[in-house]
Amino acid sequence: MTHEDYRRALEAATREYEELGMKRQEIDNRLAELAQTIGTLSKLLGLTPTVPLGLTDAIRLVVRGTGLPMTPIEVRDRLRAIGFDVSKYSNDLAAVHTILKRLNESGELRFLARGVGPHQYVWNRPTTPVALGPDILRFMRESAHEREAMDATEEDIPPKPSAPRPTRPRRSR
Repeated sequence: MTHEDYRRALEAATREYEELGMKRQEIDNRLAELAQTIGTLSKLLGLTPTVPLGLTDAIRLVVRGTGLPMTPIEVRDRLRAIGFDVSKYSNDLAAVHTILKRLNESGELRFLARGVGPHQYVWNRPTTPVALGPDILRFMRESAHEREAMDATEEDIPPKPSAPRPTRPRRSR
């Protein structure tokens, strides 16, 4: 295979990766919407969910499903709206705050500090890799450093420094 064949294969793989990432994002959004719909309809029918969610998963579901920045109070109210029982917590808002902070620390949520008004959290969408365009690829190929690295052989590796001389033990006085 030639460099051109490898480049075409790389471009095809990158393009497919980006397309699958967008599809996964669409599927995740739709799953979150359906889970909220199922929770709301179950509550309206007086049914209890057969697989209860924990608070962390319920908060993930709410924040991911809205796609908009939310305050902790809005998250708690949305949990109630979808039928999540927050009454089992002695201080439901403190529990929501704690989970939001943990999700922020893990990178799942992003904290948005507001100068005026309450702070908010938003779902931290995964970054989508960007395919390298032809101009960037050309620059990389033409770059002297890249050419040197591509043409490097084991002979180009500098020799390792010699081992340090052993030190003599000191005499005790």
